[in-house]
Amino acid sequence: MTLEFWLGWPAGSASHREPATRPRQVITAGGRLVLLAVVVWGTFSTGRFTGWAAVVAGGWMAESAGLLVGFHLASRARRLWPALACAAGLLVIAALAKDGGADTLAGILWGGLAVLALVRLPLAAGAAVTGAALVSYALMSGEALVAGLTTAGGLGLLGYLLRLDAEARGTQRRLLEQERAARAAEAESAALAERARIAREIHDVLAHSLSAQLVHLEAARLMLDRGAEREQVRERVVAARRMAQEGLAETRQALSALRGELTPVGDFLVELTDRERAALAIEGRPRPLPAESGLAVRRVAQEAVTNARKHAPGSRVAVRLAYLPDAVELEVRNSRPARGGSPEGLADSGSGYGLLGMRERAELLGGELSAGPEDGGWRVLLRVPA
Repeated sequence: MTLEFWLGWPAGSASHREPATRPRQVITAGGRLVLLAVVVWGTFSTGRFTGWAAVVAGGWMAESAGLLVGFHLASRARRLWPALACAAGLLVIAALAKDGGADTLAGILWGGLAVLALVRLPLAAGAAVTGAALVSYALMSGEALVAGLTTAGGLGLLGYLLRLDAEARGTQRRLLEQERAARAAEAESAALAERARIAREIHDVLAHSLSAQLVHLEAARLMLDRGAEREQVRERVVAARRMAQEGLAETRQALSALRGELTPVGDFLVELTDRERAALAIEGRPRPLPAESGLAVRRVAQEAVTNARKHAPGSRVAVRLAYLPDAVELEVRNSRPARGGSPEGLADSGSGYGLLGMRERAELLGGELSAGPEDGGWRVLLRVPA
């Protein structure tokens, strides 16, 4: 047995334990009143205590009540020496009461202290107090040896069983507190993850929208510097305005997507490729995708197509979506850019964080993203579980 087994305080004596339930409080208060009534009746019904003797007996009872309260408070606060002092005082009063003829008071003090010491004190100290109480009872009760030993053994066993019950309830209470703390931490973690997810969606939507607007506005500026036709410049400005409107719409859609309320990914890619004049191929049997996987495909497709138009203007862009058994694969390719397809300086617009954001999004979902030059053009390949 470890040292903690003998010197550790029982769980039931902790000062921070939960308050007792209402039925338990009623039962406890009723039991104490019954016990007090038994002591008073057993002491004064014999007619031995009259006059000053009755005053002395009442003093024993009052002192016993005070010491029991002190023992309860000290053990609950886990203060060993004050609790032992109260226990010693109760043993003295029990001996005086027995010697003075208050057998009922003495017996209840010995028996109650024997049980309470095992329930409320560390096992080593509790066993010592219980032993002292039971030995005093056996020596001074006047009962036969077998009856005295039987009573003492029964009281000791009762106290130890009550201690085990208190330990079990304390362990159950600690496990319940740990479970509550774990649930609270899990709920907080889920809330933080949800906020991070929403922030990422809003960031990606705005980054894509603003980057696309910047492409068109930069092209319009360069056209103005070169004296281009008014209609050509106007087309660029109108395109930038359209991208701003679409960015606002996509911001609302990003929040809806987290609730699974968006249109299928295939339909989205049809709209995207039609608007950007890119080729689209869908392989496999289309099926609904999880919200996060669907959003990843949407954002990567948008970012890749925008980058192709920005860095390789005039090139042919092809988008391929493949439904695999346990994943979905998106591929965006663009050919070599056409000569003179973009005014000088257009490829330098944008934030430069698109590829990094796409890769982070894929890794968060347990997927992967690769991007790099191929046959003079550029290829982006995304695969995420779905």
